[in-house]
Amino acid sequence: MRTIVVTGASSGVGLAAAQDLAAQGDQVVVVGRDPGRLSAAMAAVRAAATGPPPAEFRADFESLDQVRRLADDLLAAYPAIDVLANNAGGMLAAYRKTEDGFEATVASNHLAPFLLTNLLREALRGGRVVNTSSRAHQGARVDPDDFTGDPAKWNGWRSYGAGKAANILFTEEAARRWPDILSVAFHPGVVRTNFGAGPVTRFFYKVAPFLTSAEKAGELLTWLATAPADELRNGAYYVGHKATQPDRRLADPALAARLWDSSATATGL
Repeated sequence: MRTIVVTGASSGVGLAAAQDLAAQGDQVVVVGRDPGRLSAAMAAVRAAATGPPPAEFRADFESLDQVRRLADDLLAAYPAIDVLANNAGGMLAAYRKTEDGFEATVASNHLAPFLLTNLLREALRGGRVVNTSSRAHQGARVDPDDFTGDPAKWNGWRSYGAGKAANILFTEEAARRWPDILSVAFHPGVVRTNFGAGPVTRFFYKVAPFLTSAEKAGELLTWLATAPADELRNGAYYVGHKATQPDRRLADPALAARLWDSSATATGL
């Protein structure tokens, strides 16, 4: 039996994966932000479970203090964690600065999972980390020296793409720094969920005919979380079941190392 922590598991890809993993008999730890959606998600995961009862934790990834408390609570409950699925994140409709002074998109999509993974690092020894990225990383610019941004120049899609590019750089650098932990990132597809900011974007992600179902994307996350380690490549970015070359500008170890160091400074590590 594996202990698997899934963040952003209140809906969409994370919830679908949590149900799949619970149905396989794993100890599933569901992390969400909104109490109402988290309660509904827990009911669904409990109904699917064939092993131990799933556990519930709540944290808002725009708050680094809440991420730290989450890490403390997880470590108190689970000294060993087999898989951390960093799935929480999203896109905003307008510029917002967090209580820590960072632009909220980069905070929730990159700094929070970076901090959580580092705090859980010892518990993850011998396990794996699965980071939900996106093809939206293509063409994105990552600035390791600026996690605040300029409100006057802010764009939701650019910020989201930069966050997803940071997920890939984090995955690559984790593979170099932590060879005892298998780290992968993946593109879940353009998923039919409540993703997006604003009514037009949300409408698109609900009705466009070519979208991937949350269930199918959840199956991919489940595969990455549970496939034999020798079937996966450490530090790789997956599209479907295939390790795929991300944007060529991300094949830069110096950029990945700079992002890691600046993220460690920003999060107080």
